Amino acid sequence: MARFEREAKVLASLNHPNIAAIYGLEESNGIRALVMELVEGPTVAERIGGRAMPVDEALPIARQIADALEAAHEKGIVHRDLKPANVKITPVGVVKILDFGLAIVAQPPGGNADDPSISPTFTISPTRVGMILGTAPYMAPEQARGKPVDKRADIWSFGCVLYEMLSGRRAFDGESTTEILAAVLKSEPNWTALPRGTPSNVLRVLRRCLAKDSARRLHDIADANLELTEDVVSEPPAPRRSGIPWRAAVAACLAF
Repeated sequence: MARFEREAKVLASLNHPNIAAIYGLEESNGIRALVMELVEGPTVAERIGGRAMPVDEALPIARQIADALEAAHEKGIVHRDLKPANVKITPVGVVKILDFGLAIVAQPPGGNADDPSISPTFTISPTRVGMILGTAPYMAPEQARGKPVDKRADIWSFGCVLYEMLSGRRAFDGESTTEILAAVLKSEPNWTALPRGTPSNVLRVLRRCLAKDSARRLHDIADANLELTEDVVSEPPAPRRSGIPWRAAVAACLAF
């Protein structure tokens, strides 16, 4: 219960326009509950609906998600379950991240790991090495292996969400959880599924967010946000061939 109360306090500290607000901790008939802001509008999963979103619609959503993650990470909080179904879009286009139920918070300096009131997890039982928590298609490889995670796991999930918005399909998929986790650990996304003309800075962000080695992944979501805020420049078209056949060009030169 001490851990639950601490969760309410930490989430209440995330006062950010792109994170659903926590209004309080209530008790009724011996049951305690977190009271959360009611967020109208569809989830990103509903907005995608199996179809790619236009780049000029997806990028403002991605930037707002990144803003929210940056605010959480600055507080030492890692979401661990970022996915399209946990992101809502209000009727006026404001993005709200929901469900910090699997979030972890950094251990405070000098903290006692055995004290349940300062447990570094927000789950019913403390996370142990080997325990997998999250949603398979959006798990970072280290998370899928049951290893300890940090904010780079959220950066991976952010890449998965952005890829899905742009392509209309999951970056890692399969017919079973086992197949999905195998894809997360071993396979690369189908980069050809992204729309032609996807801006080069967006492709760069996706590849760096989805680096399987966390040491090679973007270390801060703010870096992704900066990249996505740059002027959108599509990949340049392939250079056009000259209309003059090379043999004709050589003959013309020899004539001189």
